[in-house]
Amino acid sequence: MTGLRIHREEEAGRITLRLEGTLDGRTAQELSSSLQALAQSEVVLDFAHLREFKDSAVGILTHGLKDSAVQLRGLATHHERMFRYFGVLSAPTTHRAYYTPEDVLPA
Repeated sequence: MTGLRIHREEEAGRITLRLEGTLDGRTAQELSSSLQALAQSEVVLDFAHLREFKDSAVGILTHGLKDSAVQLRGLATHHERMFRYFGVLSAPTTHRAYYTPEDVLPA
């Protein structure tokens, strides 16, 4: 059975929607409708637990995300790049690379 499950968590005025399952064109439209209802809230979309993420969903989601303050988290590099092509940036990464060239190469 395919489908999308959305786990909603509220903490300190921020709503986090953790997505599980399959995000495709149909489920992206449903998610987009849900996000419109939360337009006045600070929302974080967490994609980390998706089993399948169809590229077609990115195009559908970006229509509502471009002008909103929704933060994206847990995206694979491919989907992060696709959102960026549509003008939607994911949240900045807070982790540092294991090492940087400056750490290895002497100045």
